[in-house]
Amino acid sequence: MTQPINARIAAPVAPRRSHSFTRHGITVHDDYAWLKDARWQEVLHDPSLLDADIRAYLEAENAYAEGVLGHTAPLQKKLVAEMRGRIKEDDSSVPSPDGPYAYFRKYREGGQHELFCRTPRHGGAETIGLDGDALAKGHDYFKFGGSRHSHDHRLVAWSADTKGSEYFTIRVRDWDSGHDLDDLVEESDGGVVWSRDCKSFFYVKLDDNHRPMQVWRHKLGTQQSDDVLVYEEKDTGWFTHVHESTSGRFCVIAGGDHETSEQRLIDLDAPEAPPRLVAAREDGVQYAIADRGDELFILTNADGAIDFKIVTAPLATPERANWRDLIPHRAGIYVLDHDLYAGHLVRLERANALPSIVIRDLASGEEHAIAFDEGAYSLDAMGSYEFDTTNLRFSYSSMTTPSEVYDYDMVTRARTLRKRQEIPSGHNPADYVTTRIMARADDGAEVPVSLLHRRDFKADGSAPLLLYGYGSYGMAMPASFSANRLSLVDRGFVYAIAHIRGGTDKGWGWYLDGKREKKTNSFDDFAACARALIAANYTSARRIVGHGGSAGGMLMGAVANRSGELFAGIVAEVPFVDVLNTMLDDTLPLTPPEWPEWGNTIASEKDFRTILSYSPYDNVAAKPYPAILAMAGLTDPRVTYWEPAKWIARLRATMTGGGPVLLRTNMGAGHGGASGRFNRLDEVAIVYAFALWAVGLTEKAAA
Repeated sequence: MTQPINARIAAPVAPRRSHSFTRHGITVHDDYAWLKDARWQEVLHDPSLLDADIRAYLEAENAYAEGVLGHTAPLQKKLVAEMRGRIKEDDSSVPSPDGPYAYFRKYREGGQHELFCRTPRHGGAETIGLDGDALAKGHDYFKFGGSRHSHDHRLVAWSADTKGSEYFTIRVRDWDSGHDLDDLVEESDGGVVWSRDCKSFFYVKLDDNHRPMQVWRHKLGTQQSDDVLVYEEKDTGWFTHVHESTSGRFCVIAGGDHETSEQRLIDLDAPEAPPRLVAAREDGVQYAIADRGDELFILTNADGAIDFKIVTAPLATPERANWRDLIPHRAGIYVLDHDLYAGHLVRLERANALPSIVIRDLASGEEHAIAFDEGAYSLDAMGSYEFDTTNLRFSYSSMTTPSEVYDYDMVTRARTLRKRQEIPSGHNPADYVTTRIMARADDGAEVPVSLLHRRDFKADGSAPLLLYGYGSYGMAMPASFSANRLSLVDRGFVYAIAHIRGGTDKGWGWYLDGKREKKTNSFDDFAACARALIAANYTSARRIVGHGGSAGGMLMGAVANRSGELFAGIVAEVPFVDVLNTMLDDTLPLTPPEWPEWGNTIASEKDFRTILSYSPYDNVAAKPYPAILAMAGLTDPRVTYWEPAKWIARLRATMTGGGPVLLRTNMGAGHGGASGRFNRLDEVAIVYAFALWAVGLTEKAAA
């Protein structure tokens, strides 16, 4: 049970302003619609333009949250100190070779932001190309978008967002002088692809509704107004991005939504040539290309390959008719990514929520996998600047094992440890246990749950437990290492990750079973995981704190409505809880691209009724709720601030007991929360302090 709050702290009461609308013959009442600023697009660019009434309400909610949780301030301070003590402050990445240099990123001791550096390939003095700490001075918010050095190694194109709204400004820096050129490209998505002659680059410009629809070419030494439009996507439901192909020969224009994709190639030796289509879009067909010589290697779900396959096609004639299977479809073995080198094809696969890396010798066709022994772990190939190499770099971690970076010789199969994550304050993996159980959902589906707890944990049902979930967009939740989690686990918590439907943890079919009309499977899976953990005596009802963010925040809202009696607390970060209204507003940045994921409530009465049946905001009921902490960002273009604001207002006005329900809005940040690696810890500490408070452990945890 949560500890009592100070009765003198009055919760804000948002005024009800009558508002309703009728769609498909169904009338919906939304008395808190006024919390959406009519000028929200302008607020993204300039938060000072926020309506005064809305600002006053958000600030009142912040004051209330501070009043309720203020007594945890010493605990939060202690948590931040612990988490910071686990960070190697002068950390650096393993240098990645490219021609005469090796590039890497690092932090200085006490620094909040990354430094982009390089050394001569075979050793020598390092030089700093970009100093994030220096660039962030004078900004309340600063986040790097991307950086890419030119092929001749003289320049680096870099981008940053200084408002949290994810509009990135691109600049170009001379590496030797350390000065930026006059070039300035604004309102981009942050990515850059250089032409081979290093005289121009490609980028994606965001429109007024924050959608990446246009690809432009910028010539160095000219104004952005002189840039050339290279490609424009006409479907507002599609997003467009650019990246360099595996060989470095092409700029790839990749477009798509959550179900369909299409790609085009620009030869970087001929940057003024028009983009060339690979294969025309077909509803429901996704593909991604890698190139090698005169051949394309294409990862696709074509021909009913639900868990994807890899095909090849001639570069000269890459249309669908010429695709030939190389790695056939195997049901239940999800091919989630592929990478290509001069002599090898690398693919990342996942089966039953466990990943593997498979390497194929392209000359002989022989394959082998890189193997690991732990019961639950995370694995990822890290890519390379260089194409003609036999070295594969990958990372490995588990919930007990800090991240390790390896170089792997794909010919000799020799594995070399290049870096192991250091925990300066100390960490002994043997003190912890990571394991996995299966929860049976109501329809019989077996849902994996990854667990972390101390070795001296006793399964008697008394332990508090944090249950994390997401379950949307086909995103899997890896069982990877997080030093921050130890602050909960060392205080007696069990940390659990629910690999629910809506993610691809068990393949693409697992994702399809948790979207559109099957979305409620995600919510039921999460509740089933909670019940399985209770049945196995890892915890008890009302000793569980649910945690999710963004679409995982929608999960939290739905679970609070449907299974709130299981939880002591719910943490919903930037929660997508006003699903119906957002899917009805086609001016919002993500709405048209999201229709394939959730349904088009404008065009379809069926989709409207489906979303109305579970949308957390629309299903708040007159019943008790667990304590809830919602966290928002004022300039968030993905989950707009008014979604959690409206949700908390309706909860407080409707619920019959339980709580309290709290809203904390970062008035100077967006979807990712605070910028800076240490500032972000302040927000993590608030989440953990709330979790400890929700299960009545504040005083003990602070001791």
